[in-house]
Amino acid sequence: MPKFFARFFALLAFAAAVFFAPSLPAREPPPPPPPPRPYCVSHIFQIGGVGGWDYLTVDSIHHLLFVPRVTHTQVLQAATGAVVADIPGQKHNHGVALVPNAGRGFISDGEDASVMVFDLRTYQVLGKVKVKADADGIIYDPFSNKVLVVCGDAACVVPISPDLDPALGQADAPIPLGGKPEFLVADGRGTVFINVANRDVVAVLDTKTMKVTARWPTAPGGAPVGLSMDRARRRLYVGCRDPRDLVVMSADTGAILSTLPIGAGVDATGYDGFAFASCRDGSLSVAQEFAPNRFEILQVVQTRAGARTLGIDEQTHMLYLPTAIFPPGSPTKGRPVPKPGSFMILVVSPTEGG
Repeated sequence: MPKFFARFFALLAFAAAVFFAPSLPAREPPPPPPPPRPYCVSHIFQIGGVGGWDYLTVDSIHHLLFVPRVTHTQVLQAATGAVVADIPGQKHNHGVALVPNAGRGFISDGEDASVMVFDLRTYQVLGKVKVKADADGIIYDPFSNKVLVVCGDAACVVPISPDLDPALGQADAPIPLGGKPEFLVADGRGTVFINVANRDVVAVLDTKTMKVTARWPTAPGGAPVGLSMDRARRRLYVGCRDPRDLVVMSADTGAILSTLPIGAGVDATGYDGFAFASCRDGSLSVAQEFAPNRFEILQVVQTRAGARTLGIDEQTHMLYLPTAIFPPGSPTKGRPVPKPGSFMILVVSPTEGG
């Protein structure tokens, strides 16, 4: 048989076999892989001592934790939790701002309506600067070279020059916010964003003029308290208590890009490649922008009840959440009373692949 005809009949036989073969059911696509779980509670530092806690500030250069404990502020080693120093003399503190170029730290004291100034090398108290009632959230803004403290009852933000003479110097004039502020974040370009919790807005402060230029609603989120920023993508992550949402907002226009469900009693949010919302109910929500303007909750880490605030070491990517032990039967309304001496720091670490 000529080669041509041999090849022809072979192809014809193959086609017939395919055509008359019994049909097989289509294979189902494989299930999607389980979502990654990039964080876990890796260590617990048992600190003990007297006093509650509020905002925790991390010195990522020296790997230190600054922890307000109501009447004193502890400085801890981030690697071990060992106490490096204990700064006394506050009435009811809330937060710490660090200004390395000035060699100083600043502690907001709400009950004293003041900001305590201390030396970052020796931790010695240098003096106090009077501000306004209920001094609360506090940050340093390198662009304006000002320490900014929000004062809840006085409904304002007060700028402080970090190199002022604590014995004689005064804070700058307060800037009214039209409501009770909670926390604030700077974009590094001359704008500071401030949660105004009882007005359900984020106030936009131009630090070149020290004037509020806009107030952006957080709806559908309400009672905004936690605030952090993805500066590269210009997103604000606003932790709202009522309803319980992590609101993602454009830092350029104030547009709401997404709302994500979180736990009860959020007090702080953070950003370090992922966005975090720490909640009093013992949950830490981890969110991600997985595509432009598309956000999802990637993971919910079970922490402990009361772990409502957090600090992030941007070099090691560790998270630090203060809390304590709350005995059974603790009051459910207001702030429950922890077991004496049970204060601790939870260390939340990225796992392999996270």
